[in-house]
Amino acid sequence: MQWLTTVSTWMIPLIILLVLVVGTIKQVPTYETFVEGGKEGIKMAVSLLPFLLGMMVAIAIFRASGAMEAIVGLFSPLLQLVGVPSDIVPLALVRPISGTAALGMTTEIIGTHGPDSFLGRLASTMQGSTDTTLYIITVYFGAVGIKRMGDALKVGLIADFIGIIASIIVVSIVFG
Repeated sequence: MQWLTTVSTWMIPLIILLVLVVGTIKQVPTYETFVEGGKEGIKMAVSLLPFLLGMMVAIAIFRASGAMEAIVGLFSPLLQLVGVPSDIVPLALVRPISGTAALGMTTEIIGTHGPDSFLGRLASTMQGSTDTTLYIITVYFGAVGIKRMGDALKVGLIADFIGIIASIIVVSIVFG
């Protein structure tokens, strides 16, 4: 296993060195290209700020308004019939919206119930099985000027829903 640690330690520096060597052989001005990429990255980051801010405000309003608790209360009886703990519903609702908020909820669940509890394992599995679909569409589509999302939103939310259901099923079977 020592060789695996050594390979993983050197992989990134070797890839960077390979890019620089190939760029030099092809007579590409590598440093100038790197600086130009950095400039474009900063411009992109600045252009993302309004979308990111809007998303963060929307999440804060959603949580502070009590809407999340109302939704959890609405679905709790139905979820308990099928054996889904209501403590996981806020994570399932927030995960497609914000990775940071979902990570905070996962941390809270693990802190309250423990990492080896059913809820801790379910939250961890759900965190890894779903994505921040609304965040991705809002920020990245907005940054490149795409106005019509087509089916990207539908497909992303369906994939999130499947990830949530699969997380519940797998964790129930494995750790039930």
